[in-house]
Amino acid sequence: MTTPIRVNRESDLVMVTNKQNLCVALLGTLPPIRALSSYCYELTRALAAHFKIEFISFKSIYPSFLYPGGNLKGDDTYPEMNLETVHIRQRLTWYNPASWICEGLFTESDLLHVQWWSLPLFPVFLTICSLFKLRKKPVVFTVHNVLPHDKSLLYTKLSHLLFQFGNHFIVHTAIGREQMISHYKISADRISIIPHGGLDFHINNHADRRKLREEMNISEQDKVILLFGAVRPYKGIDIAIQSLAEVIKRIPEARLLIAGKLWEEWEPYDKLIKQLNLKDHVILHLEYIPSNQVHKFFEVSDLTIFPYRHFDSQSGVGATAVSFQKPMIVSNVGGLPELVEDDQFIVEPDDAAALAEKISLCLNDSAILKKMAQQTRTVSQQLSWFDIAEKTAMVYKKVLQNR
Repeated sequence: MTTPIRVNRESDLVMVTNKQNLCVALLGTLPPIRALSSYCYELTRALAAHFKIEFISFKSIYPSFLYPGGNLKGDDTYPEMNLETVHIRQRLTWYNPASWICEGLFTESDLLHVQWWSLPLFPVFLTICSLFKLRKKPVVFTVHNVLPHDKSLLYTKLSHLLFQFGNHFIVHTAIGREQMISHYKISADRISIIPHGGLDFHINNHADRRKLREEMNISEQDKVILLFGAVRPYKGIDIAIQSLAEVIKRIPEARLLIAGKLWEEWEPYDKLIKQLNLKDHVILHLEYIPSNQVHKFFEVSDLTIFPYRHFDSQSGVGATAVSFQKPMIVSNVGGLPELVEDDQFIVEPDDAAALAEKISLCLNDSAILKKMAQQTRTVSQQLSWFDIAEKTAMVYKKVLQNR
């Protein structure tokens, strides 16, 4: 199978647009805050080759009772980002509006680029965006979840209010663009589609698959299907478990590795596993996986699956699988189909039998897995952060010309 190679960002991203000495303020999260930090980390590194960056991040992002499990412990395992063109300020706190007002009034930049994804942040983002507009600074939104994963009318209504301050909007998929037009009545010429890039910083080029499998008590003969990321209702965990029951009839050495923090009760899934007599075929790591541990789960796996019931955007976990050039089977929802080249590995949601059929096809034929990995490598090239930075730079140029 193709070995992923870390891209050298500093050599790949040449200074191509810094002639204007443009300064961009990014509003989002960076480590140790978790949230969107993986995406923001890669985006910041890419844009830093073009512009001076003022990154507005959080010291304290939510009250703990608003976060599933109540655990908001930070992740200090991300690689350091020491770039001369990046100035990071982690001053925002959910409980201190003065911190929001200070960033909105005194951040020196030519425009504000907002990463919008979470309802509890609405007051913070509304304050900062409105103050930037008051200072006649354009505002660009990247809308990561045009509609919430878990249906919420309040999210849609408050997003609509927040978007009144936007000059231009970036979404990750064509579906997201259509939703922005239909739900928020934003004109098509104010929306750009820019994909979610790969998360290459997770790659550990010194990882030893055999040793990692030994550590996880996985044998070399086991064929590992990875389901990675926060355990949430829309992820189709039960579909994956049901499909496994069919897969092991043909491939007894199949194992389902489920890794991610619980955002819901595990008991119904545990009952299903016992009911289907799958206890020896399911490997569980039901906790947050720190950044420097992510590579282990992808290295030991043979195949990744995304049996999502519904989804509207591109997936950060999918972007990670792309970085590791892992074969993928995805549901036909949101931007997931864009992560695979061969349509036969796109299945309809809620179809455990179809998922089992595709998993069995892949695990029974190493040549198919190898071809899928090569196709994922092609996809990873299409999700280049160099290209994403250039497309984002074009958005900035447009809004600055039209302000």
